[in-house]
Amino acid sequence: MKTAIVLFNLGGPDGPEAVKPFRVNLFSDKAIIRAPIFIRFWLSRLIAASSAKAAAANYELMGGKSPLLDLTQQQAKALEGELGDEVKTFIAMRYWHPFAKEAAQDVKAWNPDRILLLPLYPQFSTTTTGSSLTDWHEAAAAAGLAKPTTTLCCYFDDPDYVDSIAALVDRGIAEAKASLPPGVKLRLLFSAHGLPESIVTAGDPYQAQVEANTAAVMARLADKNVEHQVCYQSRATPQKWIGPSTIEAIEQAGRDQIAVLLVPIAFVSDHIETLVELDIENRELAAHHKVPGYFRATVPNADPAFIRALAGLTRRALAGTHGLCSHKNGRACGEKHKDCPWSRYRMGQNAA
Repeated sequence: MKTAIVLFNLGGPDGPEAVKPFRVNLFSDKAIIRAPIFIRFWLSRLIAASSAKAAAANYELMGGKSPLLDLTQQQAKALEGELGDEVKTFIAMRYWHPFAKEAAQDVKAWNPDRILLLPLYPQFSTTTTGSSLTDWHEAAAAAGLAKPTTTLCCYFDDPDYVDSIAALVDRGIAEAKASLPPGVKLRLLFSAHGLPESIVTAGDPYQAQVEANTAAVMARLADKNVEHQVCYQSRATPQKWIGPSTIEAIEQAGRDQIAVLLVPIAFVSDHIETLVELDIENRELAAHHKVPGYFRATVPNADPAFIRALAGLTRRALAGTHGLCSHKNGRACGEKHKDCPWSRYRMGQNAA
């Protein structure tokens, strides 16, 4: 069967002139700024303008654009290589080109027998996968694209995915310890993108899935004695966000005089939050607080083990009988998470 795999990702500006509109698109998303549209319209522009110079400077550090599309294209090509000739990948970015509407038109032109929606977000959040799903369904309807579609909602503790991450962390631990003076201990900081606390309280399963993802990786590490902490980065609005923040965790490491290995647990591709926020800004913060060693684990990008894990997830999802699946086939998070897509899927079944 001809199978279209649609990869969801955030997107990023492809040049200096795209930085502002990309950020306006990001902060205009009702899944992120949960305010009435007339407030969101002005607030998105205010937030984008308030740090416009800093954002532009940060993208300049990466050559004036985000590397995210290039890296996602590499992942897409590698995944096609694993899955064979009857599979074609398409990329649907949420906040910059190629948008879902462009991807939907391309999928329609290819005319597949079926579609798999595959987020490059291991943990489900209404602000990432949920937002991309809404965007895709609107784009597919506008394009007149009607094909049997399966959605993979999350894979945060899928064994093959976890093994691929654990291998990268093992490598990072070995390299860090080889660089540290004798007697200096190491702490893993599993850093994920943060969320306003109100979104989690409302039922978003993201924080619970990040913590479960971390626990699964820790259970597979070769070093069973290394200590760890989950923390959250990239606060962007004035609300109270889930914590502790990555900044707070680094400051605490300075007080404890312990080296840190940053593990970007919610990111599978390098972009501004790994290459600038973690590698430059937080490294400088660590030096300021006299952290005795600062290291970062590699993100998967097109790592072969990660691509094989995605291929396995794809095969199992397509072999299932549901339009919605997780790596566990059924629901992967607890009933208290009312914004898990399975809650809405069940509501739809009951309504039918």
